[in-house]
Amino acid sequence: MKASVVSCYCSFRVFLLSVLWCLVFGHCEGAASKEAEVGAKKSVKIATIGPRSVAVGSNTEPKKIVARMISHWEGRFAQVLPDKPDLIVVPEVCDRPAGLSGEKVIEYYRARKDLVRGFFAKVARENKCYIVYSAVREVADGSWRNSCVMLDRKGNVAGVYDKNHPTIGEIDKGIVPGGDIAIVDCDFGRVGFAICFDLNFDEVREKYVKAKCDLIVFSSVYHGGLMQSYWAYSCRCHFVGAVAGLPCEIRNPLGEVVAASTNYFDFAVATVNLDCRLAHLDYNWGKLKDLKKKYGSRVTIRDPGYLGSILITSEDEEIGVDEMISEFDIELLDDYFGRALDYRRKHLR
Repeated sequence: MKASVVSCYCSFRVFLLSVLWCLVFGHCEGAASKEAEVGAKKSVKIATIGPRSVAVGSNTEPKKIVARMISHWEGRFAQVLPDKPDLIVVPEVCDRPAGLSGEKVIEYYRARKDLVRGFFAKVARENKCYIVYSAVREVADGSWRNSCVMLDRKGNVAGVYDKNHPTIGEIDKGIVPGGDIAIVDCDFGRVGFAICFDLNFDEVREKYVKAKCDLIVFSSVYHGGLMQSYWAYSCRCHFVGAVAGLPCEIRNPLGEVVAASTNYFDFAVATVNLDCRLAHLDYNWGKLKDLKKKYGSRVTIRDPGYLGSILITSEDEEIGVDEMISEFDIELLDDYFGRALDYRRKHLR
């Protein structure tokens, strides 16, 4: 009897300690899974940097160019690191110097090896941020690719995207086209990539539409104009462009610019909320009114005008946008367009 009482007391004590542990440290399995579910797609601070290429003399030694390139990017990063970004994006061929012949560039690449990328990895590791480093690289079979390499918060390679559509001039100079898209699941969301000339081809964009990214990263020396907004809207995701010597912009899924570099500063930093969805106004007017009435400032409904589509964003720390949409049975944009197509097919004569 005495042993039984002691056993019950010990069990009860263990139970109390486990409850206290959950309350203090938040280690309850249910709470953790809910936090992961909501937190995985919330706010992310993005920095985009777009300086012009570093110019060097035609007879500069390759090793000196490598040192100068690292010094150049050290200065550029210093502009945005005080903001503690989660993600830093740099332009296409970010470490290719201007002023060299084709042969000299290859000599530089062979001296460079992974030294510049190693510096980028060090920055990512020390600042606990993701970095998209875009450069020409030599692969195992000896061929050359124009690639975006995503480094994670520890400086490790999280994913690589090879430019699917190099220009004719690039291919003539030995750049081999990539054959598919790349997706990286980061701790803040799902990320896809495009480089420069890719922006002109629906084949790449449509793959990202199906992949349902939260963010497209665009490294380039070509801006793309309206194509940036088109990609953001058609892929239903945020879009960040880092363009050498041209405006670097961050767009929401409506294609609107939420932050941009200027003629004075070649970088932009902004926090964006990835917990958002696009919906059409048709058949949702009353539901949207009820949604706003209940959640107030905890939900944002962004209407750009003229489009008919709106962006719903959850600002609530515990309730995600999908839960809000489900609660009020709001029809999402693609679901509505799909229903409209089916309805049309049924009424074709």
